[in-house]
Amino acid sequence: MRLYSTNNKDRFFTLKEAVLKGLPDDNGLFMPEHIPALPNKFIAQLKDYTFQEIAFEIAKTMIGDAIPAADLKEIVERAIDFPAPLVALGDRRYVLELFHGPSLAFKDFGARFMAGLMSYFNRGESKELVVLVATSGDTGGAVAAGFFEVPGVSVVVLYPKGKVSLLQEKQLTTWGGNITALAVDGTFDDCQALVKKAFLDPAFTDVVRLSSANSINIARLIPQIFYYFEAFKQLPDAERPIAFSVPSGNFGNLTAGLMAKKMGLPVHRFIAATNANDVIPIYLKTGHYHPRPSVRTLSNAMDVGAPSNFARMVDLYSSTWNIMMDEIIGYAFNDAQTEAGVKEVLAKYGYLIDPHGAIAYLALKDWQEKNDAAGIILETAHPAKFVEDVERIVQQPVEIPARLEALREKTKTSTEIGIDYEPFKKFLLNRFGGDGL
Repeated sequence: MRLYSTNNKDRFFTLKEAVLKGLPDDNGLFMPEHIPALPNKFIAQLKDYTFQEIAFEIAKTMIGDAIPAADLKEIVERAIDFPAPLVALGDRRYVLELFHGPSLAFKDFGARFMAGLMSYFNRGESKELVVLVATSGDTGGAVAAGFFEVPGVSVVVLYPKGKVSLLQEKQLTTWGGNITALAVDGTFDDCQALVKKAFLDPAFTDVVRLSSANSINIARLIPQIFYYFEAFKQLPDAERPIAFSVPSGNFGNLTAGLMAKKMGLPVHRFIAATNANDVIPIYLKTGHYHPRPSVRTLSNAMDVGAPSNFARMVDLYSSTWNIMMDEIIGYAFNDAQTEAGVKEVLAKYGYLIDPHGAIAYLALKDWQEKNDAAGIILETAHPAKFVEDVERIVQQPVEIPARLEALREKTKTSTEIGIDYEPFKKFLLNRFGGDGL
């Protein structure tokens, strides 16, 4: 498997280089030189395979000989050891529950697979690998869970102070050991900017071995392809055109879906569902991309004003906006509409959905008014992760899974920092690379 940077298609990297570097030196994103198609026979017989078998076949096809098959199979089986069930709502609508992993969010798929790849590629290295991750809510908890106590790897999680839910924050800040949490006095975009500046600072990267665990890392996207095929497998009628409605922030989840389609999954349409941070829906309608500072919303994991994976989306469509527009349609909803969506899903179907999933539901509902197709809503997090808001909206108690409830009593440990790069850099140097350059 060879990869290139979205900013330079003439220079190639190995999978090991891409996974451990996380971000190319030219500030692009790593992309596979070729996205291979799966055999038609395999796709036609998906129902005959387990989720792990599907995941292994996709990973093997995508990665090729970069990792021996036996080692890759072990990585997949350790990472994908929880289900992704498809729940029928009615009205040709389904919910793909992606919250059955350790952190109760879809990010578990990517984080656990990435941890396995990094651990494999990091064997024999004498110098510690420092993984930087910016989170708007769910990524950090999944990465912390996936990398906790992985030998030779330390994780630094940056999250926007006061802009994640109480239980989300506990998932970021109660690990200790090789996990460090930084509460940034700013937005998710500020967190992401600090991470990118560190990667693009050669004087710093000469001292500290860095990698990233955000969806800018290609190792996060590959396993997110898995559950698109798993969802399709569970459809009772796979002959009807199918749309995926994807609640979107940094757009890694939707990008993985686009890759799934290129591998042969017969997807009729992708629906990019956002909150008030609607940069991509506007682009899909107008062809004009204008990133801007994110605003805080009820669906905090999607509060992204400059989605990193937009560069990959453009690359997949060779910068051809009208072709992208034909395959992806964008919708955006405010907090009041989101709350109404949560209430409607509960009243109409007896299903409790989280705010992010509610936005995907609203987008699918609007799209289906003019399209005769089935739709799958990606439910990216358990509603209990937003228990205060969800209980306020539905006016009834929300059952909290035991592993989440246990966090309430744990002590939060985090360091508060500002949005300036130099103090952040000094903190990391003091912790991982000595006290200066």
